[in-house]
Amino acid sequence: MGNRVTLPAGTTLGKAFEYGLDVNLGTRAAPNYQSIRRMSAYAPAFPPSTADVASYDNQGDPDEDVDGRGFNASFTVQGNRSVATGLYLPELEALLAASRSKGEAAVLDVRFYHKPAVGTPHPTDAGRADVTVEITRSNTGNTGIETFAVTITGKGGFEPIANPWTGWATNPAPKVTSVTPAGRAAGQQVTITGSGFLGATDVKFGTVSASALTVVNDSTIIAVVPAGSAGTVNVTVVTPAGTSPAVPYVRGA
Repeated sequence: MGNRVTLPAGTTLGKAFEYGLDVNLGTRAAPNYQSIRRMSAYAPAFPPSTADVASYDNQGDPDEDVDGRGFNASFTVQGNRSVATGLYLPELEALLAASRSKGEAAVLDVRFYHKPAVGTPHPTDAGRADVTVEITRSNTGNTGIETFAVTITGKGGFEPIANPWTGWATNPAPKVTSVTPAGRAAGQQVTITGSGFLGATDVKFGTVSASALTVVNDSTIIAVVPAGSAGTVNVTVVTPAGTSPAVPYVRGA
């Protein structure tokens, strides 16, 4: 027997994968958000903070007001590594670093949001929070992919934000998060880390193209520094989806 309850036209069932979580790889004032890729089992919670407001008028019954909400979440993430550097994707590196640190270094700035497969994202189902991180390797068997179980716990309340989701881009624009090591001169290699690198056709050091480049994966490029003077230059990555925002790099001669 089919469902006899008629739903409004233009509605659709939500999907389990329709949520995103980003890690800020920049600063609080100048954020550089990177979506957590290869994530599954995302389970957010918004635990209340309460205040006891009971009085004689309650005649012994409990009475508490909710005066704040926190943000916690658990999820799993696959351990994608660069074959050239051995590093994980930058967002996983940030999670791992926070999970092994203390003080301010143990705190990450994250944002969460609804990202539907079709249609318009929920305009207010989004927020930003400072969190601490706990990570364990969840696949410890002799076969299978490397998977991490992650728990993030909010410090204080979360900040409601406008939903930042702009769509499921099949070819996202490139974004550079780091160029290392510093001081490399003409003819020497640097590692460019970021996202959206698949199909990259050029790496620019200022206005000059890299002498050679190898796209290792979506998040890593190995480039050879072209001829030029020592000093600070802007590094950009060019793909069919566009050119990345410039990242300053101090190069040698």
